[in-house]
Amino acid sequence: MASIFKAVDTRDGKPVAIKIPHPEMECDVQFYERFQREAEIGRTMDHPGIMKVYQDPRPGKFYMVMEWVEGRLLRQILRDEHKLPQDRAIHLTRGVLDALEYIHSRGVAHRDLKPENIMVDDEDRVKLIDFGIASLEGARRLTFAKISNVMGTPDYISPEQVKGKRGDARSDLYAVGVMLYEMLTGKTPFHGPNPFQIMNDRLLNNPVPPRELEPAIWPEVQEIIYRAMERDPANRYQSAREFSKDLANPSDVGVTDRTELKDWQVRRTPLLRQVAFYAMLALIPVVVLGLLFWVAKHT
Repeated sequence: MASIFKAVDTRDGKPVAIKIPHPEMECDVQFYERFQREAEIGRTMDHPGIMKVYQDPRPGKFYMVMEWVEGRLLRQILRDEHKLPQDRAIHLTRGVLDALEYIHSRGVAHRDLKPENIMVDDEDRVKLIDFGIASLEGARRLTFAKISNVMGTPDYISPEQVKGKRGDARSDLYAVGVMLYEMLTGKTPFHGPNPFQIMNDRLLNNPVPPRELEPAIWPEVQEIIYRAMERDPANRYQSAREFSKDLANPSDVGVTDRTELKDWQVRRTPLLRQVAFYAMLALIPVVVLGLLFWVAKHT
């Protein structure tokens, strides 16, 4: 929905990034309000793991001036290296969680965490970028007229967001669990020929256990991934700090005998669910007629 340009701040000669919306988005009032919210959120953030947004010297102009961040996107690293050693994956994940703990404590949920929105520098320090669909606690809900109400990226979106709910801090933790799975195995946990089937797959099926794809993963780290990716947000980690603490001390994490480790090869589809639903509807009149016949026979 926008393009990013590298520029130079003429006041001090430092490089900056300028985010300029695509022309077709400028007439969308709700997009404008969300763009303004993104800038507002960015200007309140002061953390080494979060890209800074600078105060606009020319208020009223429809662009955003941001910190220029050196490094590579996590997506590029995964393309180049396919998967990462466990120690490195945990280190990067804890960096993301540290930044999330900061924004969550200020009532902000990112809601679109993915490797494309995480920059990694030469010393493996991470920085979160792009708060384009972030939510702010207490602020009214915003949607775009030109895109679906389901916001997020199919591979990383949480089950509650798939169902059209707003999503909160726990939705971010779900996305982090998906990224940790991908960093360790080289694959995303859910699949399908199109975005809708990918999103449905996470509602109906369990992913291949990480250790099936990469046996070097510790059982405790696999358990941490499962806890982060629980379908019900109430069963997930409730804070980034809690998630990070387990990653820092995996030997203290108990391993659960999960059903997800046993029935992951069973694949359910929305079509089968629909067939079962209509079959049950078709049986209702048969059952009713049977009951009427039984009553008539015994009265």
